[in-house]
Amino acid sequence: MDEEFTTQKSDFLRKNPSRKTCESIIRRILLAEVEQQGENRHFKHAVDFMSYFESLYPTSDSLTKQVQRAIKSMNMPKDEKGYFIVNKSMEQIEQDSALKSGFAQAHVKTMSLETLTPIFLQADRELCPYLKKLIAQSITFQDMVVTMAETSNGLILYTDKPDELEKLCQTYCEPSIC
Repeated sequence: MDEEFTTQKSDFLRKNPSRKTCESIIRRILLAEVEQQGENRHFKHAVDFMSYFESLYPTSDSLTKQVQRAIKSMNMPKDEKGYFIVNKSMEQIEQDSALKSGFAQAHVKTMSLETLTPIFLQADRELCPYLKKLIAQSITFQDMVVTMAETSNGLILYTDKPDELEKLCQTYCEPSIC
């Protein structure tokens, strides 16, 4: 009985893994790489995975072909250096590329609103888009307003010069209203 079990076990160890099993192992390897290193910098081709598979299964041409089939079936995108990207789809890669290009063209930088002071301008709802456009195009306001947002009954202006902006806004208000 022990001999029969040993024979079955050795037959099992000689079989190549299925394509699905290869895909699962490849995915785990890449996810571990990303988790440990922050990104994949080792795996570009099917051959790069062979040492892992050969440690589990006997080396053979059919094992190599099975790993190649798994890689092809997974249809993973690659980064600009040719490394597999396991945690994003091709659509996400294209979107990320478009965002990166758009951010570069627009010279995007992040800025915390915590350091800015909001100034609220109450105004008729219908005229808010017009006022926003006027303020955005104004040379006078360009150094005062960091950003602004329309609300349901006015505009919120964010500034790092609240006293100056408030005085400037009051110069444009009707005396009876401000």
